[in-house]
Amino acid sequence: MNILITGPPGIGKTTILKQIERKIQDQGHAIGGMYCPEIRENGRRTGFNIIDIASGQKGILASIHNTTGPMVGRYKVSLNDIQEIGIYSLENAMETSDYVLIDEIAPMELKSSNFSQTVWRVMESEKLVIAVIHQRSNHPFILKVKSRKDVMIFCLTRENRDNVLENIMESLGL
Repeated sequence: MNILITGPPGIGKTTILKQIERKIQDQGHAIGGMYCPEIRENGRRTGFNIIDIASGQKGILASIHNTTGPMVGRYKVSLNDIQEIGIYSLENAMETSDYVLIDEIAPMELKSSNFSQTVWRVMESEKLVIAVIHQRSNHPFILKVKSRKDVMIFCLTRENRDNVLENIMESLGL
């Protein structure tokens, strides 16, 4: 089973993912995967980090300060850090973790075709995947992931976000 969390920007998708991570770890399970938190400078978002959950290794997913890489909005994406941190974290999680967390499957990460191939392999594996996925994107890979028969999609709203954590934990049998 694969669980996807979606919803509008700023609704709390990553917050829910971190709460799930804590609850799973509290039960003694190993977790791997990646997070992509915002980088803020003087109160303004200037990019996104990419962090390996297991090792803590950190890089730049995308930034307004990057001088090379494909553009997504006003950010240039670091394909090297997606490869060396993001993809590595997912491959490592397949080998060593009980659960794989992905924050997130979205246009920036998908600038790397290796990333989408790795995400698909992880979702095909025996590992339980819990991923944040872009809500409105029509990217073919995002649509393909959302249409998998082995996914449960939880769409966060202001009205349901307090109940979604409990529903996901129930779905995981935890």
